[in-house]
Amino acid sequence: MQNLFTRYTDSSAVFPSFPIVQHNSLGSWDVFLSFFHSFTMLPHPSLLVAIQDPSSRHSVMPTFSGFMSFAPPSPGHPWVAIYVSRTLNQHLSCSTVFHDSSEILSVDVLSPEGLFGSPHRSPRVTSVYLLRTNHPPYRSISPEWVFSFLSYHHLVLGDFNLHHPLVDPCRSLSEREFIISTRYLEAAFDVPYHLLNTPGVYTQFPFDTISQPSVLDLVFANTALSPFISSWDTPLPSTGSDHVPCVITLKPPAIMLPPPTPHWALLDLDAVRKALDTFTTLPCPARPTPNSLDRWFDISSTRLTSLLTSHALRKRQCPRSKPWWSPYLSSLRREYHKFAMISHLDPSPLNWSNVKSSRRTYFKAIASAKRTHSSDFLSSATPRSLWTVKRVAFGRPPQRFPDLPGDSDPAEIAETLVGHFFPCKPPPPLLLRLTRYEDYTPALPKRCPRPSVNPQTPPPLAPTTSRSLCGNLYTASSHPFFLPSWTPC
Repeated sequence: MQNLFTRYTDSSAVFPSFPIVQHNSLGSWDVFLSFFHSFTMLPHPSLLVAIQDPSSRHSVMPTFSGFMSFAPPSPGHPWVAIYVSRTLNQHLSCSTVFHDSSEILSVDVLSPEGLFGSPHRSPRVTSVYLLRTNHPPYRSISPEWVFSFLSYHHLVLGDFNLHHPLVDPCRSLSEREFIISTRYLEAAFDVPYHLLNTPGVYTQFPFDTISQPSVLDLVFANTALSPFISSWDTPLPSTGSDHVPCVITLKPPAIMLPPPTPHWALLDLDAVRKALDTFTTLPCPARPTPNSLDRWFDISSTRLTSLLTSHALRKRQCPRSKPWWSPYLSSLRREYHKFAMISHLDPSPLNWSNVKSSRRTYFKAIASAKRTHSSDFLSSATPRSLWTVKRVAFGRPPQRFPDLPGDSDPAEIAETLVGHFFPCKPPPPLLLRLTRYEDYTPALPKRCPRPSVNPQTPPPLAPTTSRSLCGNLYTASSHPFFLPSWTPC
């Protein structure tokens, strides 16, 4: 059931970033106040706040200046709540999505121009608090209910009460804990959702000194929202709870340029070899300890890496290259290459069938992503992108050669154009050569037809006529086609 609590307003205001904060307040009013007062340490004000186990009295949520609180209707204690900033409420429209449980709540942010200009206009944020139960799936909400397939942006965050080596690799897990957590994570990856937590960064520190810190607060983003995830971090101080606040920042992907990386193909190998000949590592500690050995290895590795990168040029991927690519395609590509390598080492029929299946899935996903990106781009076209829309609509650029009648290949078209713009010069007039027994035919360009000349023997000249012509021989001899051969008179 949806409850529209704000009126849709058309605004051109653009948020440079979209911070979302998540925290478990343990039902304490003091933790609630400390948590909201710590927002002053953030570079940008928080727009959405998801709280698990909020402090409430008779199902009434506490209030804070600048925020509107929403919780699922429940006769008892609501386990989740979402606070919406009034700044966000002034520009956009939001609607709460209630589920049939008090441990889950969703909010849809309705934007007239889409999230940072994307075609999806209603990103959803879902807050979850999984309680332990004694019956399968041993949590209060099933994984299929939490991770549902949505074609638009969806962010799932909360206290999952799960332990998994993917987010907490240093923790020793029992078989039951591993099976329960694996079921939820596999359900998320199959949709697919992407885990945003940094492995090994703890989000829960027990008050007693016996229990081990753990990672209970998890954040998942679906494929549509993954390009807009800028960071996941725990920068806020302790609020008095055994959980630490988590900050998720959304930003438009156009301003997140990839970091420059070394261009190893253009590495100066000769200079690197000379530098490696003189490279020496620091002496190993005489009595090494784990800390001193780690420090020595880090220093040596940093020196060697700096030496290699100093001789390599830097390259940066264009932010507009492959806009249809997604982390889901990257995972399919890794699976395809993994099966291809296994089949290369062990060419069995089973491995070859896995290679064909993964390759078929990978290329079908690429074609589907291209079609989806093209249709979304065409539907959200603007007058500024008119020529780009034309290229996308045509699919391929038009032919670069003009269509001339009678000419089919580029060579014939080039010959026709050269003959049209640079025609052959008319043949020069025929000049008589003063020889008695032969005639001279001037050389003409090869592309022009040779004129047909009927050779005739010149008639004999009278003495007076030959004397009159001798005076003009010097002037006529300057012509390139006139080569006289005569005897002085």
